[in-house]
Amino acid sequence: MSNPSRQLRNVGIFAHVDAGKTTTTEQILYRSGSIRSLGSVDEGTAQTDWLEVERKRGISVRAAVTRFVWRDIEVNLVDTPGHVDFLSEVERSLRVMDGAVLIISAVEGVQAQTEVIWQALRDLGIPTLLYVNKLDRIGADPERVLDEIRRLLTDVAVPIQAVTKVEADFAGAVDLVDWELRGETPSIIEPAVQAARDQLADAVAVHDDALLERYLSEGALPDADLVPALIAASNAANLFPVLYGASSRGIGVDKLMDAIVALLPAPAGHLEAPLSGIVFKLDKDPTMGRVAYVRLYGGTLRNRDLVRNDMQGIEEKITQIRKIDGQRSEDVGVLRAGDIAAVYGWSRARIGDVVGSAEGVPGARRLAEPLLTVQAHWRNEAEYANVVAAFQELADEDPQLDVQWVPEDRELHLKVMGPIQVEVLAQMMASRFGLEVTFDEPSVIYKETPVAAGEGFVAYTMPKPCWAILRFRIEPLPRGSGLSYSSVVRTERLLERYQNEVARRVPEALEQGLRGWPVTDLKITLVEGEHHVWHTHPLDWVVATPMGIMDGLVNTGTKLLEPMLSYRLSTPEEFGGKIMSELVLMRGTFDTPVVRGGRMELEGMLPVATSLDFPARLGSLTKGRGTLTTFFGGYQDCPADVEATRARRGVNPLDTSKWILATRNALSGE
Repeated sequence: MSNPSRQLRNVGIFAHVDAGKTTTTEQILYRSGSIRSLGSVDEGTAQTDWLEVERKRGISVRAAVTRFVWRDIEVNLVDTPGHVDFLSEVERSLRVMDGAVLIISAVEGVQAQTEVIWQALRDLGIPTLLYVNKLDRIGADPERVLDEIRRLLTDVAVPIQAVTKVEADFAGAVDLVDWELRGETPSIIEPAVQAARDQLADAVAVHDDALLERYLSEGALPDADLVPALIAASNAANLFPVLYGASSRGIGVDKLMDAIVALLPAPAGHLEAPLSGIVFKLDKDPTMGRVAYVRLYGGTLRNRDLVRNDMQGIEEKITQIRKIDGQRSEDVGVLRAGDIAAVYGWSRARIGDVVGSAEGVPGARRLAEPLLTVQAHWRNEAEYANVVAAFQELADEDPQLDVQWVPEDRELHLKVMGPIQVEVLAQMMASRFGLEVTFDEPSVIYKETPVAAGEGFVAYTMPKPCWAILRFRIEPLPRGSGLSYSSVVRTERLLERYQNEVARRVPEALEQGLRGWPVTDLKITLVEGEHHVWHTHPLDWVVATPMGIMDGLVNTGTKLLEPMLSYRLSTPEEFGGKIMSELVLMRGTFDTPVVRGGRMELEGMLPVATSLDFPARLGSLTKGRGTLTTFFGGYQDCPADVEATRARRGVNPLDTSKWILATRNALSGE
């Protein structure tokens, strides 16, 4: 048997913040019978927003895994955060989804996060339903939103419903197809509805040659032909069905669930395949410890199985496998290919760990790139150890935090996406750990890159016993290349296990360059290496590698790179001149402005460092009528007059004697 015996869907719900994502999830759980009463985001009682900070702020901070059954099909549903500061949670959820629902507000339309998520969904080829919510709100305009979807997202978005009334008169959309194929003639009366049905038939028919021929000859398609072809096109992500609703009143939610089980594909898990899965989310249970959420792609897991963690090279035993519904859970004892469940007993599991074989596990799509760093401060020295432990636990659950603990300086630094995340971190430290933590103002994360090619050399032969000789060739690479490392040293000169140790230490050595920033976009080749039969110890390469790399960076020199945002800005035409002047002052660039419908649209690049407060200022500059969409645009060379250095954390390998002592745990008094 190649697929799980029961029918199953793995679906993520995505949206820009405040588009109604969590409210829609709550309605789905209620109307499917998974919960007995409706919760409220505003009142802090939503099923999937169970963290204290989520209830207080009324926003989703962590992805929440829940499930429901609809028309005898079980659906694993992941409600993801909508705020850009928590994009890393969205990133991890995307990796394990087979289908998606992207919610768009009928009032605000396509927003910044909507575009970011859409691009990721397309890069991964995930079949997607578009659900236009809040049709009951003042200002709802489904035609305008559909135009935006087709202009900014995809030109193959096709409504499978028609809207005849909006705002206070909205009572639901008219279905254009009969899903259950009861043979009843749809009660299509209004010309607008009939026109929408014709457009749907046009869009579906072009993806099936036989169907298109029949459609052209007969001028119409019955549901018996249209529905299977629509399902096939949606499953293949050739078409993106559009539905309409008002989730706060429960209108359109049942039809959305119908579309989820009909138009989104079942997982392609193989029970007979080798064990293969991934940990995509971590939680902590107060009594049972670490909880690892696993999507299984092949094989079967059972309670008490001893499972190999491919990433860490360890084996850990499962104590329980549970299905999670918000704060409720059920011990199911087994996890089969294609399914998602919470696994207990893996105390060392980390996000991104592959269990079993890596074959069959899809690659990740990088969305979140933390561009800011903050330093944490605590009330008194007695709390120091607890603060370190708490942040390390949070970093296990969100690796993008990249907590950098500098014991010798008693400092903690974190990478963050934005100021809202910093506020939430402070609240989580207080509510979850009982610790009062404050943060410095966020500062931009710059990077360094070599100016020219050069070599780095180290001969670490004193004080005995030690022996490690290395020579690195360092060359600059184009922007966005990252690090490329290789070795041309023969194994008789430098044993393979020692070469592997050097390879592991090179990325660590590049975490701080000459100015204290990470070093990127370079090629490093180990061109010479030598060990000693008696004197060499594996620790020697830990000591020597950073010394050789830093020596090379001194010889090549480094220049500063700054993070850039690719932006799309829309403003009423009368504010265009003022906005362009602001962009120039921020060292921003823009293409030729496009004027459409009384609004000016600008696209270009903007340095993060100069535009931290620009989203807030845009409102006052345009009297609240400007909109800004930004994406991470990579790192670019800083202008010559821009200089930024960061105090080095820990001992500098260029201070060789102190570095050797520190690395050999011989520093005293710290």
